[in-house]
Amino acid sequence: MSKRTTVAGIVAGIALMTALTVAAVPLYRLFCQVTGFGGTPATANAAPGFSGDPTLVTVRFNADTARGLFWEFRPLLKEVRTATGEQVTVFYEAFNPTAREITGVSTFNVTPLKVGEYFAKIDCFCFVEQTLKPGERVAMPVTFFVDPDMLKDPLTAEVRSITLSYTFFASDRMAGTPGQLAMHTMKGGRTATALLQGET
Repeated sequence: MSKRTTVAGIVAGIALMTALTVAAVPLYRLFCQVTGFGGTPATANAAPGFSGDPTLVTVRFNADTARGLFWEFRPLLKEVRTATGEQVTVFYEAFNPTAREITGVSTFNVTPLKVGEYFAKIDCFCFVEQTLKPGERVAMPVTFFVDPDMLKDPLTAEVRSITLSYTFFASDRMAGTPGQLAMHTMKGGRTATALLQGET
């Protein structure tokens, strides 16, 4: 084997390893969203609608900020009770109390972990950079449903309470354009009730 062939092989190997490293995070994220692995909610385009089962599931909402992100972040509702298959939209609120523009990005999961594949997220602000100006307050929507199959699976049939948790981290890019998903700016101290009634 010539020296040139050896060098070409090494370069190709390095390029392949670099490509796999870059692809690892989005591929793992996709795997988790499809399978519900690690409590990652599945994704869907629409809710199937009321399943006919009168059983109600309580969905609780949790919000955290990682060290280094100086936002105030909270759910506007602590919990909702929903029938399986029904589409639900709730809001989380973020506030930047500082004197500088800050960009954050969020991750999420559900507990118990075993229901991840049955908690289907239709739309949310996760994995999309959100930029808040000094003193800006926004409400960010999350739309989801609980898959009726959760009540048919022997491993999850007893579950009546699910917690959806979001954690915001400071983005590497600390300023710039907000994410594509709509953020509803809360002007003049508008309440959560106003937002949930559809005001913007």
